[in-house]
Amino acid sequence: MIIIFILNILITIPIFIIAHHNLITLDWANHVDRVLLFILILVTIQLILRAMRRITLISVILYLLFLLFGTLSGRYNFQTVFEDYRSMMYTMNDDPYPQDIIITKLLPFPNKSTILNAVEYQNPRVRAFAIKAVNKHFKNVKKYYDYFTIIQSFAVFKEINSRWNYVSDPKGHDYIAKATESVQYLSGDCDDHSVFMAACIKSIGGTMRLIHTKGHIYPELLIGSKKDLEHINYAIKKELFPMESKNKSINYHIDERGNIWLNLDYTAKYPGGPFMNEEILGALTLD
Repeated sequence: MIIIFILNILITIPIFIIAHHNLITLDWANHVDRVLLFILILVTIQLILRAMRRITLISVILYLLFLLFGTLSGRYNFQTVFEDYRSMMYTMNDDPYPQDIIITKLLPFPNKSTILNAVEYQNPRVRAFAIKAVNKHFKNVKKYYDYFTIIQSFAVFKEINSRWNYVSDPKGHDYIAKATESVQYLSGDCDDHSVFMAACIKSIGGTMRLIHTKGHIYPELLIGSKKDLEHINYAIKKELFPMESKNKSINYHIDERGNIWLNLDYTAKYPGGPFMNEEILGALTLD
């Protein structure tokens, strides 16, 4: 019963955060409505776990054995679980769409192995394209020394998005072009664009991830903290993309560790342009 109750608490907290963000606040005194909501979720999960206690206990034991093996082998261990859970709770509490944090952890990324193979960031032709873009755009922007790589990544974004030609996949087939193919034609659909953008920016030291939404994939660039975002926001609006971003918002996501990722979709005219779809179904970070 103790194991089941502890597991219940760990499950109830993220579910409560999601419910708190998505349900209407009744504004009762002393937040009684939210207290009752937490108790309701807690009791419901407790009854479900008790009804499935045999399966629950077997699953917990197997997971603990897995973590014990990870600890002994220097891989995923008890400390890692604690840090991941704590960072996820922190981010969910600040994120207006906390359910997206869990979704990105649970759902598989489509065509993951094919995409990883297609991001040929070490290929000389891919890096040459990125270097030409860096020498063409924002070369005279000197004062953002702490964001040198990000400014150069924006140069790659500008070069690709100003020349990209959207071409659909063959009917009934999900074709993913390698970066070396896209560097030749600068054409393809959203996943081809995402792979090429990620490969080019990664080839000059940027950190990228791909976001999967319903029927769409787009790239995001790691910016850093909220303080870093303030400097980047100013650079985009005042110096780098003043016309494209005039009177428009900067769109980004915050991951479970508090890192900010800026939208670089092919539909965007400036870094942080509007999302085609707010819902996140999966995230693939390209370390």
